[in-house]
Amino acid sequence: MRCRHEMPFGATLDPQGRATWRLWAPAARGVELLLHVDHGEPLAMPATEAGDGWVQVRRDNVSGGLRYQWRIDGQQVVPDPASRWNPAGPHGPSVLIDPGTFEWDEGWHGRPWLDAVIYQLHLGTFTPQGSFDAAAAQLERLAALGITAVQLMPLGDWPGRFGWGYDGVLPYAPFHGYGDPGALKRFVQAAHRLGLMVFGDVVYNHFGPDGNYLHAYAPAFFSGRHRTAWGPAINYDGEQARTVRDFAIHNALYWLQEYRFDGLRLDAVHAIRDDSRPHLLEELSQRVREAITDRHVHLVLENDSNDRRWLAATPRPGRYDGQWNGDVHHTLHVLLTGERDGYYAEYEDPVAQLGRSLARGFAREGGPHNAEGAPPRRAAEGDAPLTAIVNFLQNHDQIGNRAFGERLATLAEPAALQLAQAIVLLSPTIPLLFMGEEQGATQPFLYFADWEGELRDAVRRGRQQEFAHFPRYAEAAASGRLPDPCSAETVEHCRLPAAPACASVAELLRLRTAALRPLLHRLAAAGHVAQHHGPVLQLHWHFEPEGETPRRTLRMQANLSAHRLPAAEPPAHAGLLHAVGEAGGAHLGPWSGRWHWLEQPE
Repeated sequence: MRCRHEMPFGATLDPQGRATWRLWAPAARGVELLLHVDHGEPLAMPATEAGDGWVQVRRDNVSGGLRYQWRIDGQQVVPDPASRWNPAGPHGPSVLIDPGTFEWDEGWHGRPWLDAVIYQLHLGTFTPQGSFDAAAAQLERLAALGITAVQLMPLGDWPGRFGWGYDGVLPYAPFHGYGDPGALKRFVQAAHRLGLMVFGDVVYNHFGPDGNYLHAYAPAFFSGRHRTAWGPAINYDGEQARTVRDFAIHNALYWLQEYRFDGLRLDAVHAIRDDSRPHLLEELSQRVREAITDRHVHLVLENDSNDRRWLAATPRPGRYDGQWNGDVHHTLHVLLTGERDGYYAEYEDPVAQLGRSLARGFAREGGPHNAEGAPPRRAAEGDAPLTAIVNFLQNHDQIGNRAFGERLATLAEPAALQLAQAIVLLSPTIPLLFMGEEQGATQPFLYFADWEGELRDAVRRGRQQEFAHFPRYAEAAASGRLPDPCSAETVEHCRLPAAPACASVAELLRLRTAALRPLLHRLAAAGHVAQHHGPVLQLHWHFEPEGETPRRTLRMQANLSAHRLPAAEPPAHAGLLHAVGEAGGAHLGPWSGRWHWLEQPE
């Protein structure tokens, strides 16, 4: 099976060897295509106008692998913004790729969303080699552990040797440091053969600061009236916005169709500014649902506004399957570490807020938001669909945005961490683990970006200034002891060695698969109850009856403190699912918890 996404952007090569290059350059006076046909000077071919700001070039007798660039107004040389491959990075030539040369297996139809146990990884540090092929060799152990979906941090190409990926500038080209497009397709195929889904992380709220040439020939990509924390917003609702919207929507379809990704996580959608109707998020979801009907495809949001209007309990055009939930992370982090500065200051009652989030979806809805660039949280009535909530104990942001990139394994007591892992993995929400979490890894995950020149100096200064405001980091910032984000040594500190999974995590994933997953389709739409007495939290999640099977309730009791405390004993008929720590009788020991099934015949 061969897969190709047809799009108006970029370069295409048909089976007869005829290539077409298209560029949207409404502000350019003249455009030439530069073909690197040998080692001498490139062949310059004037582009012809194709209307509405488009130019194009056609050439016969062409084969894949040909390098090319665009020259704007006889001066500036730029890559193809929809390049499928830029092996020297965005400052070098693009490569004409024929996606039809890769042979995909037949028969993969994905997995339902309720199967999802997500594992987020950064390709560059997940293995010592930092490549698609090396990561593919690790997939078997993840599948055996009970992971069902691998979520890759962003791949859209950016300059330099390393980076997180959120400052990409060529969103159609896999990062040149990880391998070529064929290597990424081999990774996806290997995952599918093991029953693993692959999710991509895409960034439609900004472009990175280095290697973005769109301002030179298509300034209409950027809004004149909206701004974000990164500068002018991408223009999704102003003049000439139709082409800009299509660039994002086709990018989503490209990863899902040409690379057969099983889902996408859309980064920081609270920073997407769009006052038009339909909103970009609605249109993107609609187009994806209409285009892909033969397999499961999942769409997930990161939205700091906790805006549940985009979520649906089942796949629906215009809506999304899931949303990352920072509230569970933040409340658990406060409880496990005692840290209350920065955005943790919003979690002044963490046990109650954790309970509300686990029972109703989010802890904080409506009112102000102290995250930079985020609009106020949207007020809502009722409960969010719990199976649309993605909860996690750690992720790239919550570790990497710390000054020293510490994981919870180095910040929290082992008993407390074990209880928190059980809360995330044995709740009927969708769980996410960050790479290494299953191993109890202590390697840091730091912020890093291979910037050069003035940008490198500005990032280094900004990092020092940012953490000088935190009392626990002030001395390190003042003395210059913070890790250098632009050093290759920083990346080396973050690389994960091969290590077995912790027995406790493996058991939790086994329990989730065997005991919780088969009931998730019966989870009640609302009515889940959270109660707490001091640090003792009790949750009741209700599952509707089915056929002759009665209504069931999963009861969790957790002592989120370092003290032995009284707790209501389980009913005599309760069936124990799992226990952590000292969790028997009428008391719960420090950092202990228990999960019971309660059957309630109608």
